[in-house]
Amino acid sequence: MNHLFHTVRIDLGSRSYPIYIGAGLLAQPATFDAILPNGPLVIVTNQTVAPLYLGPLQGALGHRSCTVCVLPDGERYKTQATLGQVYDALAAAKMSRDGAVIALGGGVIGDIAGFAAATWARGIDVLQVPTTLLAQVDSSVGGKTAVNHPAGKNLIGAFHQPVAVMADLSTLSTLPERELKAGLAEVIKYGLIHDAPFLEWLEESLPLLLVRDPDALAYAVRRSCEIKAEIVSLDEREVGPRALLNFGHTFGHAIEAAAGYGTWLHGEAVATGMLLAAQMSAKLGFISTHEVDRLRDLLTRAGLPIEAPRMGIARALELMALDKKVLAGRVRLVLLKKIGSAMVSADYDPAVLHAVLQQAVG
Repeated sequence: MNHLFHTVRIDLGSRSYPIYIGAGLLAQPATFDAILPNGPLVIVTNQTVAPLYLGPLQGALGHRSCTVCVLPDGERYKTQATLGQVYDALAAAKMSRDGAVIALGGGVIGDIAGFAAATWARGIDVLQVPTTLLAQVDSSVGGKTAVNHPAGKNLIGAFHQPVAVMADLSTLSTLPERELKAGLAEVIKYGLIHDAPFLEWLEESLPLLLVRDPDALAYAVRRSCEIKAEIVSLDEREVGPRALLNFGHTFGHAIEAAAGYGTWLHGEAVATGMLLAAQMSAKLGFISTHEVDRLRDLLTRAGLPIEAPRMGIARALELMALDKKVLAGRVRLVLLKKIGSAMVSADYDPAVLHAVLQQAVG
């Protein structure tokens, strides 16, 4: 089956938009012409991606003149200071509401550029052009934008939907092995929370994904985007089912913050966080220990970490308390009811959480 060209639609009324998935999209100028407004353009990218894909993107834009903002690469630069560089580029471009920001890169670039677009002139268009697996299946889709604060990840942000997402699968050919594996964590997440048959397909197709088989990667990206599109269309601002997409993230964000941003890749922290959430689910009687072992085996086969840093229970709880799902002082966790189905709950025995953390980080 050929999955190399597909369009997934996010249904949000007047804010609806397409996700284009295909190899070679950066070489299709007509697609860009149909999406982008006529005003000034600012391309935001980083020092790693620019040498690879800035040229092809500018070629696709043809006669359009663009201001280019090249940022340092890495999660540790996802800060207000770096955001200021994007604002400077927007000012230099005389950016108005008939212009657009193009985010060319992974999740950090997408988040920073998206937040700049959300806040410049009270909101201008942004086109997401994700170049990592994690960004293609998750962070570029759904309109979450943010920068980090020393107190926690993504604490300064806004919901701002893009005009489109262009996931050029060809860019995955240059992705470092570690980044590819980190992206697989988010793909696995979708199977765990929403689609048990997809998880089974991932277990069978993992060898193909690890060697970047084009059809396997295209299907993984497409199905992930379909699941996220379905959930976001129901709950754009995460007041209900969209919180399920944060499975493993409450633990994972704590790991990222404790280790220092950039030490762990986001997907690596999510992988370990998902295993902790699964262990919590098992201790509460929702899933079996066999299913926890099944997840551990899949993450191990994918080359993802399964052991959290020993930050101590007190530090872990302090960081988890900054999670955006906290309500009335209670940390709400995304737990598995079964493989393929999840829930958000604050109605659990705190002693169970302490037991999981004691074993993992104590």
